[in-house]
Amino acid sequence: MTQPVLWQAAAHLLAYPDERFWRRLPLIREAAEPYFGGFLTLAAELGPGELAAHYVETFDLDRRCCLYLTYYADGDTRRRGASLAALKHRYRNAGWEVMDDELPDFLPVVLEFAALDPSGAALLAEHRVGLELLLAALTARASPYAHVIGAVCAALPPLTAAQRAAAGRLAAAGPPAETVGGYL
Repeated sequence: MTQPVLWQAAAHLLAYPDERFWRRLPLIREAAEPYFGGFLTLAAELGPGELAAHYVETFDLDRRCCLYLTYYADGDTRRRGASLAALKHRYRNAGWEVMDDELPDFLPVVLEFAALDPSGAALLAEHRVGLELLLAALTARASPYAHVIGAVCAALPPLTAAQRAAAGRLAAAGPPAETVGGYL
């Protein structure tokens, strides 16, 4: 399987499991079974209702399982706004526009970009630390989504010593935060 197919399949599998998700699942199974078989089996066992509830509980209610990649490096700080703007600029320079209803750092968006543009793999690699933290959190929860993030991470270059150290620091301290107007 080529990386673009892997990125596109992962983007689909990390989207909210609505009717469109379930309609596309046979195509994903056909194209990417070897990489996502564990997730596909568990998703089928859970079914639409349970998988949707798990998605919300995991990605919407647990900050450690954040699908917004700049959150890991920038947290809830003003710096994150600059990172989001830089991502939008990067996409535009590649001839790609993000829809207004989604942030440019949403992992399925980044994965779709990676599937369509050769520079997308480098963008994913730049967020490798956040992806590793996400993988660790999903693995700790025994989430089926750990299979998806694991396949994405496996397709990227191995972690460097500096990335491993950064992941350890972020895991211990959490993402950055700042006080604005005296309140955190």
